[in-house]
Amino acid sequence: MEGKVTLSKKEQKRLMVLNRVETGQTTGRQAAEVMGICLRHMRRLLAAYRKEGAAALAHGNRGRKPVHALSDELKSQILELAELKYDGCNHQHFTELLEEQEGIKLSRSSVRRILLGGGIRSPRKRRPPKHRRRRERYAQKGMLLQTDGSRHDWLEGRGPWLSLIGAVDDATGEVPYALFREQEDSMGYILLLREIVCSHGMPMALYHDCHSIFEVSPDKSPSIEEQLEGKRPLTQFGRIMEELDITSIPALSPQAKGRIERLWGTFQDRLVSELRLAGASTIEEANRVLWDFLPRYNQKFAVPAKEPGSAYRQLGAGFNPDEVFCFKDWRTVGADNVVSFERHRLQILPTNGRASYARCRVEVHKRLDASLAVYYQGRRLTTRPAPSEPAVLRNRSKVAEPVLVTRASPLVTSHKPAPDHPWRLWVYRANKE
Repeated sequence: MEGKVTLSKKEQKRLMVLNRVETGQTTGRQAAEVMGICLRHMRRLLAAYRKEGAAALAHGNRGRKPVHALSDELKSQILELAELKYDGCNHQHFTELLEEQEGIKLSRSSVRRILLGGGIRSPRKRRPPKHRRRRERYAQKGMLLQTDGSRHDWLEGRGPWLSLIGAVDDATGEVPYALFREQEDSMGYILLLREIVCSHGMPMALYHDCHSIFEVSPDKSPSIEEQLEGKRPLTQFGRIMEELDITSIPALSPQAKGRIERLWGTFQDRLVSELRLAGASTIEEANRVLWDFLPRYNQKFAVPAKEPGSAYRQLGAGFNPDEVFCFKDWRTVGADNVVSFERHRLQILPTNGRASYARCRVEVHKRLDASLAVYYQGRRLTTRPAPSEPAVLRNRSKVAEPVLVTRASPLVTSHKPAPDHPWRLWVYRANKE
């Protein structure tokens, strides 16, 4: 049908943000940050959208390789020269040497893009001076959430140290949810985001630090599957944000997350007093006090947003939180249709019209209640615990039987102390007298 255009989830999100820019509800800089692009590119998208409508957001060359694209052989040659012969040269110098010494004439931006794609960064780092100023709040709630964890002696010695994990809305200062955990871990942030998504909706962007929970270390190389699919490595929490199309914005300093850092200062004053008054000494009691404290805190300290309404995106009709908010890993099914995962062995039964899944790559979901589910090509497979292997059964049968030790047993040796032994000293002296 002519005039019909199909947009991906990412492009639909951009369309909604551009509509807000058109109506004056969002500034261009805020829109660029929410979409995860630079301000210049946002202006290009806005100009194309005004001229062509929603069709401008779908690229016409999608799925086609450009005719002027550099060959893979040339890219491999450039990477090899950068790693061996010209190791240590910055990007500009390396570009000049390629033209002078190797006869390869390319622009600096092309060489830089090839090197960064191969994980080779310029050895010379420059940080231009920045003018810092207080950033304005976002216009509508749900556009940006700041999240962080605070390790503190919340119970003041009545119990263990705890980590408070929470989020604050940038537009209103409201705390949609928070919880105490023994440590700042991925499970805590997944529980946090699940509660926010199920009760409020999906936020547009999440502002966080560079903790390994959110960002994969740049030293970690992608797996073979990720290289074949052209995907960048993601953490479990990063994968959840990508599935929900939530923009991930890392903060490079604590000052960049000033709103939530100030929130922790307030909580370490008011919430600590609330916990003391309630006599909380365990993590369960602390969470009950916290969840009773949050509505009162929001009522007192939250401010109205600049624009009414909510930018939270509502969940679809077929959305299943258990399939998103979990830990996912890939495994290869054995010849006996058994898949192993964290000391668990699951027997895959014939299902979906297929008799065997031997040697198939399946996705194992470890849900928040520690239950396991196996999926193949998006469909859940029927499983049951697999019988133990013979080696495991043999090890169970080799349990050492208790040995009954008696006086007649050769393990017991008797020893008669000497007459002048300290234990018998009083007997020795009595006999001597």
